[in-house]
Amino acid sequence: MPRGSSPKRERQYEHIKESAQDRGESTGRAKEIAARTVNKERARSGESKSASRTSTQDMSSGKRGGQRSGKGSQGPTYDQLYEEAKRRGVEGRSNMNKSQLQRALGK
Repeated sequence: MPRGSSPKRERQYEHIKESAQDRGESTGRAKEIAARTVNKERARSGESKSASRTSTQDMSSGKRGGQRSGKGSQGPTYDQLYEEAKRRGVEGRSNMNKSQLQRALGK
């Protein structure tokens, strides 16, 4: 956890990490999931110095998890796909829709 994080965020991190391990995730992956989730919540509540657009404008982690847990999951959002395409340097990404981004990224 980052320096200066609150006891609440420390507890949240531990809870998420333990839940991920109970679901069978490796220790490293569980730590990553917990850190990303807590960092997003910190950004959404204004506790961090900087935050990405998807962290502040996207739906909360808890709500997203609930929507994705059942059958018929839609997968990552358009914004998440676009950010991944940007990281990978996919040409023409700004003119693509969600399904085209998924195909370009092999998802």
